Amino acid sequence: MTHAPLIELHNVTRSFPGDPEVQALKSVSCSVEKGEYVSVVGHSGSGKSTMLNILGLLDRPTVGEYRIDGQLTGALSESERAALRASRIGFVFQSFHLLPRRSVLNNVLMPMMYNGTPRAERQDRAVEALERVGLAHRMNFLPGTLSGGEKQRAAIARAVASRPSLLLADEPTGALDIATADSIMDLFDEFNANGQTIIVITHSAEVAARGRRTLQISDGRLTELNQLITTDLEMAA
Repeated sequence: MTHAPLIELHNVTRSFPGDPEVQALKSVSCSVEKGEYVSVVGHSGSGKSTMLNILGLLDRPTVGEYRIDGQLTGALSESERAALRASRIGFVFQSFHLLPRRSVLNNVLMPMMYNGTPRAERQDRAVEALERVGLAHRMNFLPGTLSGGEKQRAAIARAVASRPSLLLADEPTGALDIATADSIMDLFDEFNANGQTIIVITHSAEVAARGRRTLQISDGRLTELNQLITTDLEMAA
């Protein structure tokens, strides 16, 4: 029996009205299998943020099809898209997006209140996720007392606690120093080794090189790089 890829984009174009019209994505087609670790690298304005928004069900293609786990998303209502996003996709952002007045544990718990995770499982899943990222000793602290690396670890725990099909990371090391960034990317390696599907959107050649497969986006067009990118491909954000 043939299994559908986890992610499928087929001739996806995203246009924004104007004079002239701007095509942020141009006939993008690609697929990502379950368990893959894919980097999407591109400079500022290349279309990678638009691609992230499409993949994360935060925006819709102007034309083309997007399927996640075989499900066609184009005809879904906004509430259906929100439910699918909450149950299937974990997000990690550059700026963490932690709620400052809630403990680290409560930050990890909150998404599970809305994505169908059984109430009886939420606490255990949150604690387990914090243990996986090495932050169990900080679970009762407020985010403002954490270092940048600890904040990103908390954000990663929040993203994986509900056991999403896809972990989608947007410049996950952009606000971190080199040593801390390496430790965060080590976590992604560990998650992928355990079967987690990961897509990282980045402008950094070093971060992109952590992926097992690299896609490059330039002027809205996506191409696959068949060999490891090197530091001379580093692009300014």
